Parts: sequence; C-alpha cells; structure tokens
Amino acid sequence: MEEPLPLPTPEPQHSSKVEADLARLVEESLAELEQRKKSLELTIADLERKRDRLREEMRKNFVGSSQEIAIRVQGFKDYLMGSLQELVTAVEELELTPSPEPAPVERPAPPPPQGNPKFAEQSFQEEAKHIRSLIDQYRRNPDYYGPPWQLRRTFEPIHAERTSNWFFAQGGRGALRTIGNRLQNILVAAAIISILRSCYGDRIRTLVLANTPERLGEWRRGLQDCLGISRSDFGPDQGVTLFEDSTALIQRADRLVERKQLPLIIIDETEMEINLALLQFPLWLAFAPNPQQPSLYEY
Repeated sequence: MEEPLPLPTPEPQHSSKVEADLARLVEESLAELEQRKKSLELTIADLERKRDRLREEMRKNFVGSSQEIAIRVQGFKDYLMGSLQELVTAVEELELTPSPEPAPVERPAPPPPQGNPKFAEQSFQEEAKHIRSLIDQYRRNPDYYGPPWQLRRTFEPIHAERTSNWFFAQGGRGALRTIGNRLQNILVAAAIISILRSCYGDRIRTLVLANTPERLGEWRRGLQDCLGISRSDFGPDQGVTLFEDSTALIQRADRLVERKQLPLIIIDETEMEINLALLQFPLWLAFAPNPQQPSLYEY
C-alpha cells in the first residue's frame, strides 16, 4: 500500500494576517456600535426634554385657563348676587298700598355743607397735612385689622405716589396711569376712599364705572378686601354703587350733589370713551391704560 501524503501545514504568516483582520473588524464593529449608542442616547435625552417641556406647557395653559374661567364666573356671580340684593331692597322700600296723604317722613338733616374739596389750595393746609399723615401711616404702619373704611392692605411707595399725586397735583380730579392690573388700581382707589371718608365721613359716596359684570364683581371684591366692608355697603343708597352705564351714574351723582353729598366717581381703565358730563363733578378718578403694557385683565 502507498503511504498517505502529509497535509500541508498553514504558514504562520498567513494565520497572523487573518487574526489581525478579524481583530480590526471586531474593533470597527464595536466602534460603530458605540457611536450608534451615543447617538441614540442623545436622541432619547432630546425627546425627554421635549416631553417635559410639553407637559409643563400643558400644565400652565390648563391652570391659566381654569383661573381665567374661575375669575369670570366668580365676578359675574358676585355682581348678579349684589344686583339681586339691591333689587330686593328697592322692592321692599316700595309702597304697595295707597294711603291718603301719608305724613312726611322726617329724615335727619344732612351735615352742613363744607364746600367742594380743593386740596391744592393754600387755605386747605390743615386738611392737606391730615391727608399726608394718613398716606404716611398707610405706607409705614399698615393696620390689617382696622375699622371698616380704613385701608387694610400693604401700601407700597408706588401706591403712595399715585395717591398723593391725585390729591395735591390734580386736586382730586384727574386720571392716573394704571399700575399694571386692576387689583393694584383698586388698592389706590381704596386708599383715596379711606382718606376722603376720614375727612368728610358719610358725605362721600363712591360710584364705580366699569362696562362688564365681571369687572364690577372684581371691584366689589377688591374694595371689600381693602377696606374691610361688607356686601351691605354696596347699593343705590350705600357707600359704594356700581354702574355699567355712565348715564345712570351721572343721574345718581346729580341726586347726591342735590342732597349736599360728595360723589367720588371712579372709572375703570377699560373705559375707552368717557362721557364729558362725568368731569363736571368735584371728585373723579380715571385709570388710564398703559399703551406699552397690555392689561392682564382684558377679557
């Protein structure tokens, strides 16, 4: 028998080359996988940031819409309840059964006329001194539990500056630029009401003009909060009366003047056109919108 031929043995140089190629291929594959891993991690991180931002925007938009709806509903509710209460009071005062020549009802005489306020004149130095002391008191020593009609809220320098300007530079008749929102304007108006009632007592009757029930409801709540007054202080013959129409307000102010009382007319910043007849009265305050800063309460 013939002996089998011996198998050829691989050359050592060829084997080393194969191993090197395999190692390089594995290394390149690992590098590619690592690169893809990093790319996926960056994509996931970016998506997570977008997800978190979207959640935050949805949360803010939902909360903001809910608050706006709540403000509108509560404002309209307050205005409607106040109007119904005033209607009930007026009906109760009606004389439903005729009576022959009823005896005239004696009413207490109004306080003696004290003239119209003239805060900027020299003759009112004592009154001006009293007003300045009240503004300083509201600024430095606020009384959060004071009696009704006294300011009960923190009074910042900007509020004091607006109030002082209305009394002494404008003589109680003029427009003030809005501070930024209705609540801040109400605080300034409340300080003015408090000071005037300190000087003239119940002769001061505040008439607020705003063109929607929601805004009037906001004025009602704000004045109650700042002055510590109750719903019973609002009404046709009470300390504060709310109006949507300037004509009705002017008629009420005329009757108050005839009765030797002092109407204080307050005009909301959203009133774009002001009836010139409002300017005939001795005390009026209009809030003018800031053209460079849109109101936060435009609805």
